[in-house]
Amino acid sequence: MNRDKIQLIIESVRPKQWSKNFLLFAGIIFSRNLYNVTLLLKVSLGFCLFCLLSGGVYLLNDVIDKEYDAKNPLKARRPIASERLEIRSALRASIILLSFSIGASFLLDIHFGCVTSIYLAVQIIYSLWLKKLIILDLFAVALSYLLRVVGGALLVGVKISSWLLACTILLAFFLIISKRRHELIYLADDAYLSRQALGEYNTVLLDQMISIVTSSAIVCYCLYTMSEKTIKQAGTENLIFTVPFVIYGIFRYLYLVYKKSEGGHPEEALLKDKPLLINIMIWVGLVILFLYFL
Repeated sequence: MNRDKIQLIIESVRPKQWSKNFLLFAGIIFSRNLYNVTLLLKVSLGFCLFCLLSGGVYLLNDVIDKEYDAKNPLKARRPIASERLEIRSALRASIILLSFSIGASFLLDIHFGCVTSIYLAVQIIYSLWLKKLIILDLFAVALSYLLRVVGGALLVGVKISSWLLACTILLAFFLIISKRRHELIYLADDAYLSRQALGEYNTVLLDQMISIVTSSAIVCYCLYTMSEKTIKQAGTENLIFTVPFVIYGIFRYLYLVYKKSEGGHPEEALLKDKPLLINIMIWVGLVILFLYFL
């Protein structure tokens, strides 16, 4: 395999989107196990395997959606859609990545292996069927976020708070719906050509959904920080002081979506918008400070 083809495969596995896989570290952080080198190494390996797994899924999805992506100005430049990378090479790389990551996941932890298998099954069903169904397409993608958190928790051997899981899935809905809104506005009347379910949405419906999930996410996070179970497990009542940063982060992202017409690429917005990035860093820093030092 020549260097150019390898570069096209690397581009197709979308390393920028691997930032989603940092959700695997939620379990080890909130269970106060960051000091445990063995568990930290285990979760780090799980993170790497999930990056390979999601990369293989992206390749497979691009092969399945080749014709639709070619009609989408946002996706037409992708290696497979633009025919710079042939389908045979993409499928071969996808099979290698998926087989290795699933097999290695079971070797790392049998429960984590089950989670990665479920993730792969959900993604395949989504690519072949669910992405064509309005609303259910949102649930399928949100589930992929939730599985990352669950997988990370299983690697550590802890039970994640139900409030925290609710926050995760609501935040996932927020990011996904915002992305759909951006695609709908950008593609206008041609939206259905790119994504079949996208033509069933309109901005009013999506705005209502965004309003519901953002409000619910903030309330869930507040309840999580004030929960007696959380205070007992965390050994601190100070997590409540991280709430303003969660609210600011959501409001800042809403500003990017509605004022700057961004939101089509959440992973890029999180990394490129300095106020948002600084806010996330402060939030993470405060969580670690309250959980481990105060």
